[in-house]
Amino acid sequence: MNGLEHAAGLAYGAAFLTGLLGSGHCLGMCGGLVSAFFMRTQARGLAPHLAYHGARLGIYTLIGLAAALLGAVLVSTGRLGLVQGLLQIVAGLVVILLGLDLLGVSPWRNTLGFAPLAWLRRQFGQATQRGPLVGAAIGGAVNGLMPCSMTMAMAVQATTAPTPGDGALLLLVFGLGTLPSMASASWLFGRLGVRARNWLLKAAALTVIALGLSTLWQGSRYFLVMYRLIL
Repeated sequence: MNGLEHAAGLAYGAAFLTGLLGSGHCLGMCGGLVSAFFMRTQARGLAPHLAYHGARLGIYTLIGLAAALLGAVLVSTGRLGLVQGLLQIVAGLVVILLGLDLLGVSPWRNTLGFAPLAWLRRQFGQATQRGPLVGAAIGGAVNGLMPCSMTMAMAVQATTAPTPGDGALLLLVFGLGTLPSMASASWLFGRLGVRARNWLLKAAALTVIALGLSTLWQGSRYFLVMYRLIL
């Protein structure tokens, strides 16, 4: 396994852990939302749940793909090596800030989302009127676009992915990490205490920060090497 493959493997592992350990954050932000959605639609059986979470994971995958494509465009606009290194440095810094935001100690509060919040809320509310399967798919897709520092951190990380497929896979792996808590949100929401959720959120935030530091370190080393070769 070469250095790039090893780094990619670590990124996938960190993305999965972020999703898994971030269950407290997921439950706090979206647990009640998911529970209320299925109570309002009175969906029965497994199919609506599969449609909801399948659409949510699909949106995450598309976000990763778009982020990786954006990163590739940014790299192609300048000297390949130098810009790639700079992109990793900037991405690492932003991911660290998002991790600190999750801890509540960041000087910068994340107000960024993937779509206007008012529009997302309206679409989510209307999805309950679209039938159990179609409505669940729409609701899951909207849920995937909800403002979230963890998802944003993974999207920023995906801009440094070597290929669009790697970026898509990174966000999919992150989404799979969130699946246990989100799929059982209606059961866990009332049983996982505030203290437990806070500890899990801190662990997820520290994982995000570690991923940002790793990206920052790799970008700095790569930039210095390319700087010496080119200039």
